[in-house]
Amino acid sequence: MKRMLRIERCRSTIWPPPLSFSFRLLSICLFAARCFAQVAPFSFPGAKPADIPQAWKRLVGEYGPEQTSLIVLEKSGKLILREKDSSEIGLQPAPGGNFTLDKPPASPLHVRFGEVAKDRANSLSLGDVSFPRRQLGPEEGQVFRIQPSRSIDDLRKEALAVSPPHEQGHFRAPDLVDLAALDPTIHLDIRYATSNDFLGTPVYTQARALLQRPAAEALVRALLRVKPFSYGLLIHDAYRPWYVTKIFWDATPPEGKIFVADPAQGSRHNRGCAVDLTLYELQTGKPIQMPGTYDEMSPRSFPDYPGGTSLQRWHRDLLRWAMESEGFSVYEHEWWHFDYKDWREYPILNVPFEKLQFSEKQVR
Repeated sequence: MKRMLRIERCRSTIWPPPLSFSFRLLSICLFAARCFAQVAPFSFPGAKPADIPQAWKRLVGEYGPEQTSLIVLEKSGKLILREKDSSEIGLQPAPGGNFTLDKPPASPLHVRFGEVAKDRANSLSLGDVSFPRRQLGPEEGQVFRIQPSRSIDDLRKEALAVSPPHEQGHFRAPDLVDLAALDPTIHLDIRYATSNDFLGTPVYTQARALLQRPAAEALVRALLRVKPFSYGLLIHDAYRPWYVTKIFWDATPPEGKIFVADPAQGSRHNRGCAVDLTLYELQTGKPIQMPGTYDEMSPRSFPDYPGGTSLQRWHRDLLRWAMESEGFSVYEHEWWHFDYKDWREYPILNVPFEKLQFSEKQVR
């Protein structure tokens, strides 16, 4: 903004006053339009696509080393081979469950998938070249795990012995709301209160999900957007004491730190303005499938990851559309993590769950 003002002062010495005013007004309008575009909510993903045969699901995945990784995905009812340069080529069915790949000017290339183990093909062959499947993370229904850098007990003692970073400024008074009490179709699966998390041990003392009141109200509105599609919201995490953020940071190896918050900055979870969630089927209560697994530290967690099936990506995009339509924004590395727009207005909190005082009043 400072740079823009300097430019406008220079222009005022060149253009006559009326024209200078018009130019400034046009510049302000264009700047405002750009700012608005940056915060525009995610678009509705359109009609729900059909699921694909189980035989095709076994083939979907990444193959080969990271430098030359190939992605087999499904799009519009067809299997697609996506190359590292983002080019995509359709796989044409061939006899014996195989495929061919037509990439002019070369002649069609025979495509074969290897043995199916644990319901997944273990390799992909293009002609005479074979690419083993990349194990990015756990398969559906399993939990991603890391090997902590040190004992969690030791990390917990260290985290409890220090304080959050000092913040200057004026903040709103915390008004945390219990999400489970807001609507019966908001379900909880608070992984960090169990050993079913990426550390393999509980770090929360209670299985609670709390958000600041405006964020909680927005979450209920997002719920109303997905209900007509027969989905509810499954909450994995919301308010998080700061000391837990420090445990996560210290336990995670360097290559995984883009997926955890730096305690020196504090997390938006610490402010009660971030929520980790997914969708579940209202009829069955089962979580729906996404391109990647919750808390997975791999590219499949990115909100724009191109792999998976059309239905999985549609689920991911439907959740994002509902949340961003109500004032949340997705975190660039995690499809499940959404920050509420007013997170800067709340302080970092470091109060354990058993010592919290939260509001039981109904949201509007």
